[in-house]
Amino acid sequence: MSSDLPGEPDADDADDADHHADFEDDHHQDDQVPLSPEEREDIVVDLEDLEVYRTLLEPTGIKGIVIDCPDCETIHHIGWALMQSNLRQLLDEGITGLHEPPYDPDPAEYVTWEYARGYADGVVASESAID
Repeated sequence: MSSDLPGEPDADDADDADHHADFEDDHHQDDQVPLSPEEREDIVVDLEDLEVYRTLLEPTGIKGIVIDCPDCETIHHIGWALMQSNLRQLLDEGITGLHEPPYDPDPAEYVTWEYARGYADGVVASESAID
């Protein structure tokens, strides 16, 4: 017999929730492949590079990185902190979670990874030329 009291789920609802949770766990475990040592090292380097890019570009008004996502075929504007969080989660768990994109981002406030790398290389080259 079901309870009509608020906050008490029917037994069928609890079973559905358990089944859904089991499916989610199985689905993620099947898709998750451990990162290779080379992939882990690449992510560590990306985290280090990201910190440099942020240090150089954030004071100029750049809010983050633009990523052309091959999975959903959409361009994502990702803030510095969220990008760092995604990379750390990828390093720790082998996957990244879904995140809400910024509301109505101004594309002029985000740069590609390649642009950020070129900017950083230019700064380093100009500082080397002065020394």
